[in-house]
Amino acid sequence: MVYVREGRPAEAAELTALALRSKAHWGYDEGFMAACREELAVRPADVTARRTAVAERDGRILGFTMLDGAPPEGALGMMFVEPDAIGQGVGRLLFGHAREQARRLGFTLLTIDADPNAEPFYTAMGAVRVGAVPSGSVPGRMLPLLELALT
Repeated sequence: MVYVREGRPAEAAELTALALRSKAHWGYDEGFMAACREELAVRPADVTARRTAVAERDGRILGFTMLDGAPPEGALGMMFVEPDAIGQGVGRLLFGHAREQARRLGFTLLTIDADPNAEPFYTAMGAVRVGAVPSGSVPGRMLPLLELALT
């Protein structure tokens, strides 16, 4: 059974490695992945500050989310699932957890700077594309900007 719990600062390196594996799942080349490495790095202090939640089964972390900002508007800062767990409901579970946590904390809107490959997942979860934003890693690359209303 997969369950969601708070992330632990000691898991930062493991979460970074998971994020890189998950991003690489989409077939990006070595140069692209090198450009993303810093942006995808999770530091121990980030785990608590960015409200990290992890999905775990039998002691193995299968994915994580980060909820950034202060109410009423915030962002789904990171969301990654292990490649071999994609399609097993882990993303849906994590997204639902982040959405409910945001509601409990008083958020009314979340933005998501999505990887283009993840946009269909987010729209299936109720987010709406509202524009595009520049990538923080790759100059000239634009990412879908989505919003999720929580009211």
